[in-house]
Amino acid sequence: MKSDLDIAFKEAFDKVSKLQEAVAPDVMLKFYAYYKKATSGKVLSYDNKSNIRSAFKVNARMQIKDMSSKKAKEEYIKLANTILTNK
Repeated sequence: MKSDLDIAFKEAFDKVSKLQEAVAPDVMLKFYAYYKKATSGKVLSYDNKSNIRSAFKVNARMQIKDMSSKKAKEEYIKLANTILTNK
């Protein structure tokens, strides 16, 4: 059975995924990092042959490497609520 946090996280993810308006790249990186931390928890290693976009993604995830999955879900929801109320 899913917790209230899991349900709210999924709802926030679904709403953000359906946004028609562009979201600033730095905000999208935060969404990406929180989502990955909440769903997999692992931090990717960076390969020098990767492109710059991958480097930004790895950096975003490294910034929250010590965050718990629960906290990542809470932060994702908080960020989603901020973005969705401003759209």
